[in-house]
Amino acid sequence: MHGAREQKKFLSDNNIEYEYIDIDLCKEEDQEKIRKDIRKRGGEVVFPTMVVDDKILISGFLTDKIKEALEF
Repeated sequence: MHGAREQKKFLSDNNIEYEYIDIDLCKEEDQEKIRKDIRKRGGEVVFPTMVVDDKILISGFLTDKIKEALEF
């Protein structure tokens, strides 16, 4: 399984602008807010999780889903 490092490399290699949040470095209350937001969007709390254009949630590093969401 690929992780956040591979996902960030994929995005950078394809010149895709992104904002990265390392949940492990967040305060506990912020971690819970992030988890709730992921669940509210219908996702599972797995990492990496990506939200595209504040609409499309992708749980895990899935290049085909990312390409589809970004209309590659």
